[in-house]
Amino acid sequence: MKENEVHYNDDDIQVLEGLEAVRKRPGMYIGTTSEKGLHHLVWEIVDNAIDEALAGYCDDIEVIIGKGNTITVKDDGRGMPTGINKKTGLSTVETIFTVLHAGGKFGGGGYKVSGGLHGVGASVVNALSSWLEVTVYHDGKIFYQKFQDGGKPVEPLKEIGVCEENRTGTTVTFKADPEIFTETTIYNYDVLAKRLQELAFLNKGIRIILFDEREEEKHHEFLYNGGIIEYVQMLNKNKDPIHKDVIYFEGTEEGIELEVAMQYNDSYNANVYSFTNNINTYEGGTHEDGVKRALTRIINNYAKNNKILKENDEALTGEDVREGLTMIISCKHPDPQFEGQTKTKLGNAEVRKIADDVFSEGFERFLMENPNEARLIVDKASTAARARLAAKKAREFTRRKSALDTFNTLGKLADCTSKDASISEIFIVEGDSAGGSAKSARIPKTQAILPLRGKILNVEKARLDRALSNEEIRTMITAFGTGIGDDFDIEKLRYHKIVIMTDADVDGSHIQILLLTLFYRFFRPILEGGYVYIAQPPLFGVTYGKNKKYVQTEEELAEYRATLPPNAKPIVQRFKGLGEMDAEDLRDTTMSIENRVLKRVTIDDAMAADQIITDLMGDDVLPRKLYIEEHGHEYTDLDV
Repeated sequence: MKENEVHYNDDDIQVLEGLEAVRKRPGMYIGTTSEKGLHHLVWEIVDNAIDEALAGYCDDIEVIIGKGNTITVKDDGRGMPTGINKKTGLSTVETIFTVLHAGGKFGGGGYKVSGGLHGVGASVVNALSSWLEVTVYHDGKIFYQKFQDGGKPVEPLKEIGVCEENRTGTTVTFKADPEIFTETTIYNYDVLAKRLQELAFLNKGIRIILFDEREEEKHHEFLYNGGIIEYVQMLNKNKDPIHKDVIYFEGTEEGIELEVAMQYNDSYNANVYSFTNNINTYEGGTHEDGVKRALTRIINNYAKNNKILKENDEALTGEDVREGLTMIISCKHPDPQFEGQTKTKLGNAEVRKIADDVFSEGFERFLMENPNEARLIVDKASTAARARLAAKKAREFTRRKSALDTFNTLGKLADCTSKDASISEIFIVEGDSAGGSAKSARIPKTQAILPLRGKILNVEKARLDRALSNEEIRTMITAFGTGIGDDFDIEKLRYHKIVIMTDADVDGSHIQILLLTLFYRFFRPILEGGYVYIAQPPLFGVTYGKNKKYVQTEEELAEYRATLPPNAKPIVQRFKGLGEMDAEDLRDTTMSIENRVLKRVTIDDAMAADQIITDLMGDDVLPRKLYIEEHGHEYTDLDV
């Protein structure tokens, strides 16, 4: 045994309760049986391999998608213990795969830090699989066991051969049960690749390889010896950093490890992402709070001590010092407590001070040793502060006194009469012509119409103060009722459906992207809440006899024509824009709740969304060209 090696044997696997009702209520264990739940099975097994890596015993992990949409996960860790577990009388391998909450973490013996609970996921995956096989390389021997029919052992664990004495590890292969995953059992390569890349960034020096046997030679290998430093570099690849090198700190207090990597760029948006034991803490938590608190304090102190801020100047805020910052915070905690709406917020109170201490020590030293970079960072924050004060004045003009007074003055919004946000909708339409049709087609009680005159400002290249100088943007802020910036309050949102309704052409798509960029940068909670939609107006109206049919694409038009008699001569009307549709057409196809198709805009992945927005709306032409060349055929509008 290595010096200071953590023991891991059969008695470290503690049994908390039997496996019950996983197949009857799978959502309780994996959240959903949709595509997301299907991929969750993979993460449960991969997490066990990552746990071995966190403990220092695993260097290589392979994930293989088989031709029949099976999944194989191989690791070169210690290999699962193969003896008899005293508490169950079964082999420890069988215990891990058949008893819920049988894992090596609970007693603190097998793992100091765990991404999941080792063993918990294995039993759930087994229960939700048509069959599962596990092979263990341990003590120069090879052990094997198979389970089927929702987790039942075909036979006990058995020794099937010998291997090199120094070969260790575990291989798990499983087939998700189509009776459980009725929506799909087909794995999405890109989903797997993205998460495995993230795990490789967060665990430097670990090689993770993904193979797809469904397509020849499709594979990725992820290995980042720089860890989260390389993560920040990737996130900033199409942005312009204001200092060359990524700033990095790490430290350990009370058994809690913290890593921070950060780099400022010349954009106006902050992107701070935090993780605990490889879990993305989307809602933040004490590790993020501690780092942010220290960042604000240290930059203010540096600015005052070096006379950049005068004695009577207003202190820089957190918003000021984070402008243009890309940061990754990674915490490794032996006993994390998660809270928040989706259990993705770290709640351990002690972490706040530890994060502050580790970050403060490193960042103060960096500023002292790098005065040129320090000056660039402080100057950017100072400029952000001046813009913030200007924006504060501009916001005064957007505050809503009353719906009647404000919009009688602006003369644009045709508001709905309902004051119930849950049933109220606002259609943002392109131009007065389309606005006139939409006003005639709407249901006045629940549907409001806001015509835009021209294209709004591209806010990817603008601070809030400049955005607020744009009349169309001010009108939307006033209409939504939420305020913006420091004043933003999602509870004051006046419409729970914000529908972008533009022409089905290049200009219409551009307006959609400009609006989505505005929402993403300044109204992100309305996207996260699922309040934003894109209308899907038809491209053609086809009249045959007394029937009129609307179709979205030329392909649908051809399919419909093929259903008509050979001698039929339907009247085909192509709608070049919403303004060409009469109120009846617009109501029947695009606005009536009974017939319309709305596309909800989501942010499933904030990092990917940020990169897409940067590529499409930033100053650099090449990323935009490459993105359009690669993805242009997939959709006609941006679905973030």
